[in-house]
Amino acid sequence: MNLNQLLVRAAQSFPDRIALSHGTVDYCDYGTLARHASGLAGVMRGELGLAADDRVGLFMTNTPEYLEAFHGALHAGLTALPINNKLHEKELAYIIDDAGTGALFVTPDLAEKAAKGVEIAGSKARIVVVGEKEYAGFRDADPMEMVDRGDDDLAWLFYTSGTTGNPKGAMLSHRNLWEMMLTYFIDVDRVPVNGAALHPAPMSHGSGFYGIPHLAVGARQVVPESGGFEPQEIFDLFQHHEEVSLFAAPTMVKRLVGHSGGGDAANLRTVTYGGGPMYVADLKQALDRFGPKFVQIYGQGESPMCITVLPREDHVDTDHPRHEERLASVGYAQSVVQVKVADGDDRDLPVGEVGEILVHGAVVMRGYWNRPDVSAESLRGGWLHTGDMGAFDADGYLTLKDRSKDMIISGGSNIYPREIEEVLLRHPAVLECAVVGRPHPEWGEEVIAFVTPNEGEDIDTAELDRMCLENIARFKRPKEYRVAGSLPKNNYGKIVKRELRNQLETEGSADG
Repeated sequence: MNLNQLLVRAAQSFPDRIALSHGTVDYCDYGTLARHASGLAGVMRGELGLAADDRVGLFMTNTPEYLEAFHGALHAGLTALPINNKLHEKELAYIIDDAGTGALFVTPDLAEKAAKGVEIAGSKARIVVVGEKEYAGFRDADPMEMVDRGDDDLAWLFYTSGTTGNPKGAMLSHRNLWEMMLTYFIDVDRVPVNGAALHPAPMSHGSGFYGIPHLAVGARQVVPESGGFEPQEIFDLFQHHEEVSLFAAPTMVKRLVGHSGGGDAANLRTVTYGGGPMYVADLKQALDRFGPKFVQIYGQGESPMCITVLPREDHVDTDHPRHEERLASVGYAQSVVQVKVADGDDRDLPVGEVGEILVHGAVVMRGYWNRPDVSAESLRGGWLHTGDMGAFDADGYLTLKDRSKDMIISGGSNIYPREIEEVLLRHPAVLECAVVGRPHPEWGEEVIAFVTPNEGEDIDTAELDRMCLENIARFKRPKEYRVAGSLPKNNYGKIVKRELRNQLETEGSADG
């Protein structure tokens, strides 16, 4: 069944409910959103010449028109191709070409970059700039009937970050997204009718996925007027909208907690966080500031938002004897998946042993676009091989031990950077840190810690060393502490350890 049935139903059953707000201003109701989507669908299949399953690129900053174009593509039986709006035009060109993009909807601020990307790709993709006269005409065109889709037909082509090479397109079907939506209601939150999904994080990724459950119940979706994450604007929107939920990367949560302005957050209902490690010290500060409003999810684009969950009750169950360990975990398997930890031969490992995390379920992708060999390897035996390392406890709670590529092997021993980082972040002068391995001729690798101080603070590396010696085995202790003004991050605020490793390797080559 076409996922866009959710919008068609909403328009029929509660057409006058507000569907979209732009900041504090109501943008349109559900009846209007459905008409706009069906008008765009007719133009996509007519004037733009797109056929069933063709890819429609969405290269946009967060804006209400994003949802119009997204649902227009689904309504027309096409595949939505949301693209990270921070990409370089060469990276954009790669995706346009690899996906065989037929049309590209862009916001005015990205029109020039989009044109360069299309040119570099040698593509004939039609660029449509939202908000301009042509787009308004398309949106108000004659509507078309929604195209029926099969459960396994492609709905969303999700390109990975490409940290180890060119990005790959995870093929997400209508069934995948239905499963993801239903799991939100079971494992994350029951969206109230008067709820609001706030979108300060990119709608091309996690925030866009979590707009779907709100659509299902006819709740409101709110796009910040800035189009992104501005802490004071977020607090202002808490004042205006009811029962506000948002998806946030851990770095965003940390900025909200540290924002000196702010205001009343009584209307904040749920913060679902994921996409990177949330350190226990940061999480405790967030709970002190906002209360029991946090849910952690662990997922990948290949299993969208659905691998494990740490529900809000576990965040505040301070009487539990393993409360601290649970805060450091990513919770237990979500309702629609099986999760296991396996060795190199895909055999289950016992409690406490570290291995690769594997996932099975109807939410897992069909495979990678035009990459049958990579798909077969990633999905061998019917299980998604995540590349993440972790271990279960006796209660089924999973603790991540970093990506397999981030693990440090020194003197034959496996060292997981996160447990060292958790210790370093306890120091009051440390804002953020990253632990990586540096090649060593005798030991294979040695542990190096990069630390960034809080503003106005000085870091005594001898104190850091003492903390490590008091809390972790000596062989895990960093051999060097480097104080840096900032750490390299990607477009979503994740620290890019690859760049730190490259820096250390370059230095080693120069020394040699």
